[in-house]
Amino acid sequence: MRVHTTRLTAGITRSKEFEKKGLASFAVNVGTKCGHGCFYCSTGAVLRMHRSFREAVEDPFGFGYAIVDPTTPERVAEDARRLRKRGMVQLCTLVDAWAPEAKEHDLGRRCLEAILSESGWTVRILTKNAAVREDFDLIEKHRDRVLVGLSITGTPNQTDILRVIEPHASMVEERMAVLSEAVERGLRTYAMFCPLLPGIADSDEQVDALVRFAVSCRAEEVFAEAVNARGPGLRLCEKALRDAGWATEARALAAIRRGPGWSAYTVRLLARLQKGMRWHSDIRKLRFLLYPSRLVSEDRHSIREDNAGVIWLGET
Repeated sequence: MRVHTTRLTAGITRSKEFEKKGLASFAVNVGTKCGHGCFYCSTGAVLRMHRSFREAVEDPFGFGYAIVDPTTPERVAEDARRLRKRGMVQLCTLVDAWAPEAKEHDLGRRCLEAILSESGWTVRILTKNAAVREDFDLIEKHRDRVLVGLSITGTPNQTDILRVIEPHASMVEERMAVLSEAVERGLRTYAMFCPLLPGIADSDEQVDALVRFAVSCRAEEVFAEAVNARGPGLRLCEKALRDAGWATEARALAAIRRGPGWSAYTVRLLARLQKGMRWHSDIRKLRFLLYPSRLVSEDRHSIREDNAGVIWLGET
């Protein structure tokens, strides 16, 4: 892993998009490229023009490297003191504060300490790394002000496939174990099932198992989303799976690279999540994040007829 450092300008920033999603009003990010190397990641498409890629002489859509800013906690601490309007901060929205390159500088814990040292702030943690467990002692001291979430992208029986497309993230069973431990320690939790890829994590049985897991973790909310088709992520996932010998799963991804395929997959995924939440939990806890621009008209109409749990984005 090639690790580059950069100097960002932001600490705690307003995030109207994540506010619309119901996740947080503010965001913190500790770099521009995460070392987990998930092939489906859309961050490269969002940040592709950022100067840090030119300075590192790296392709925003490439792999095998990370870009991190070790000085982030200093700006976060300053903003946590300075800003008068306060609320929920998501740590992080574009990269992972517990990925290996961030963990080397203890960025997740240091940012948490900086935010929680000031009153009026709450934090939503989102990570794919079991290393967040090492900071449960800090979170316990502020248990009412922190929501712990680990991105769960499938069930444990799909570990071998997920390792292909999430090569440096903690194994999904490790993430699930850490979220279960958070509950045992009396911490607040939420579920993040994103993305649930077709042919890998979107069957009736898998979605049902994930919903039951969220219930067992006393998740306050259950977020889910169809895979973001922006950028080259789907194509890269398809190639990685095909090269690793997972031809059936690669074909399932290829089928959603066009609008009608993605639209049908999204309708199926939402229906399965709604069914599981109604059966095992409370549909009012579901937060299905949906950008409808790629939906075909009949599928958009179908979702409109039963849009329980849907957060419509990108439209009025």
